[in-house]
Amino acid sequence: MSPQDEPGFLPFHADERQAQALAGARTGNAPIRAFMPDQHRAFFASLPYLFTATLDDAGWPVASVLTGRVGFVQSPDPATLRIDAQPAPDDPAAAGFLAGAEIGLLGLDLTNRRRNRANGRIVEIDEGMTVQVAQSFGNCPQYIQTRTPISRAAMPAPAEPMTGLDEAARASIAAADTFFVASRSRGGIDQGGLDASHRGGQPGFVGVRGDTLAIPDFRGNRLFNTLGNLLGNPRAGLLFIDFASGDLLQLQGVVTIDWLTGGSGPSGAERLWRVAIERAWRRRGALPFTGTFDSYAPTTLATGTW
Repeated sequence: MSPQDEPGFLPFHADERQAQALAGARTGNAPIRAFMPDQHRAFFASLPYLFTATLDDAGWPVASVLTGRVGFVQSPDPATLRIDAQPAPDDPAAAGFLAGAEIGLLGLDLTNRRRNRANGRIVEIDEGMTVQVAQSFGNCPQYIQTRTPISRAAMPAPAEPMTGLDEAARASIAAADTFFVASRSRGGIDQGGLDASHRGGQPGFVGVRGDTLAIPDFRGNRLFNTLGNLLGNPRAGLLFIDFASGDLLQLQGVVTIDWLTGGSGPSGAERLWRVAIERAWRRRGALPFTGTFDSYAPTTLATGTW
């Protein structure tokens, strides 16, 4: 019996299975648990930031990030995360932080490429929030660039809403080696729910043409959580971080997936997904740390750019 078929692992939802079939992959049951192993609980408690996926008032996923001192995330038991932070009032994700709301979480240590994901439901809101975990699983370190976070005083300017991408936003995306994506299964929390995920490559791996992004999908963990969600519910939220300035760029758009690229796109791309941007927000100086670049992941160096 493979690890993925062990008792206690949760099944893939129908769109994940279809995505695997379209990609020519089959993974069996998902290596996802309905609780957090102790090492995941300790890992979340070691982080000064936490990437999130929530829903806005119209049901669109929004990708964002919460920050705090190390220890601002704690796990009092294997099915609970206590997060002592709230989004800024002008964060486009703020409306989704409500008691009873779904949430997706990604813990990522930029210093060592370790990452774990979880999702569930916010069961209490006060100065922070309490999350009841429904799913928990680890991820491999592929395509993660290492950085050294250096704390600084956040100097946020008011959020700048945009109906599309301006030249500064296009330049920021074209220079990025990392971004984050929020997606949600069409079956909701009972069939996958919200997911916060990472994507990485060499600067220029995200193609930008007008208000459309072209994103290569490199070989990964073969679970197809993100693309499975987007296959059934093509609305996505994206987060790009300028690690030098602390600026955040948050986007929402509609996704189409090209499963047979015919060799188009950067080297290493197994398929492409495109995002037609409908809404965007720039939040200058919102991140309370910078991230000094250290190194590319070996898997990143094996891929190309547009």
